[in-house]
Amino acid sequence: MLLRREFRDGTGRGTVSPLLWGEREGGGPALPEGASPSTVTVSQDAAGRWHVSLLCEDSTVQPLPTTDTAVGIDVGLDHLLTLSTGEKASNPRHERRDRSCLAKAQRQLARKDRGDGANRAEARRKVAKIYARITDRRRDHLHKLTTRLVRENQTIVIEDLTVRNMVKNGSLARAISDAAWSQFRSMLEYKAQWYGREVIAIDRWFPSSKLCSACGTLRGEMPLSIRTWTCDSCGTTHDRDVNAAKNILAVGLTASVCGAGVRPQRRTPGGQSAMKQKPLRREP
Repeated sequence: MLLRREFRDGTGRGTVSPLLWGEREGGGPALPEGASPSTVTVSQDAAGRWHVSLLCEDSTVQPLPTTDTAVGIDVGLDHLLTLSTGEKASNPRHERRDRSCLAKAQRQLARKDRGDGANRAEARRKVAKIYARITDRRRDHLHKLTTRLVRENQTIVIEDLTVRNMVKNGSLARAISDAAWSQFRSMLEYKAQWYGREVIAIDRWFPSSKLCSACGTLRGEMPLSIRTWTCDSCGTTHDRDVNAAKNILAVGLTASVCGAGVRPQRRTPGGQSAMKQKPLRREP
C-alpha cells in the first residue's frame, strides 16, 4: 500500500530536514516502522505554509473484519449526507462561515497597488490563508465522515452524480462546491480499497426521490421545495432524503447481486449503469 504522509513546518522558513524522518517537536505523524520513503516532495502553498510529502509503503494498513452492514447515502445541501438508516449529517457550510472575513480580505487586496510590493503580497497571503482554512476544515470533516462510514459498513451505495454539470446552476454552484461531493466520493473509494470494503455507484438518472421505498410506486414531478410526501398507493409518509437513501441502497444491493441494468429504460447519451468499486485484493 503506497501512502502519502504530509508534514508541515510551522516556522515558515522552510527548514524541513528534521521532518524527513518523521520526527517533530511536540509530536506529529511518523513514518511506519521500517519504511523508507521512495519520494520526498517539498512544496510551499499560497498561504506561505511549507509541506513535505513522503511516499512510502505502509504495511500497517490492513483490511477490516467483514461485516453484514450496508448503507445507502443521499448527498444534499441542507444536510450533507442522509443515510438509509435515517441518520443525517449536517452540512457545516465552511465557505459560508468565513464568507464575510474572506470578502473583507479580498477588498483589502483590491485596494493595494498592483505590482510586487510587500503590502500587496501580505494582503494576497491573508486571502490565501482564509481559503486554506476553509479547505482544511472541509477536508478534516470529510475525512471523519468517510472513515466512520468505511469502518462501520461493508457495502456503501452512492449516486454517480456529475458535479461538474451541477455547478453550472448559478444559484446553487457555490453551495454545491462548498459541499465537496466529488471529494467525499474520492475519499470514500480509496479508503474502501484500503480496508476491503465495497462502494457501489448507481445510475444518476435513477428516480430515488420520487420512488416509494415501501411499495415501489413512482410519483410524478417533485420540485426540490417538497421535503416530505405521502404515497398515493400505500399511504406511507416519506422524508424525501431518507426515502432516496433507502432506494439507493436497495438498487445498489440489487446491482451487486444481479449486475448492472437496474435503472428504468432511458435512452440518454452518456447514461451509465451501476458501477462497483471493488475492494483491494491483497496477496496472502
